[in-house]
Amino acid sequence: VKLVMGLCDRVAVLDFGRKIAEDVPAEVQRNDAVINAYLGGGKHAH
Repeated sequence: VKLVMGLCDRVAVLDFGRKIAEDVPAEVQRNDAVINAYLGGGKHAH
């Protein structure tokens, strides 16, 4: 993931074929939908 984020100007993230985010890497990494889809929790996770 670090390699892709370092090489790309923009990143699109898919969740089960649906685009949930598209932006510069730093913004995608902070996106709640991306965090929930790939890490299973966001800012409000317990």
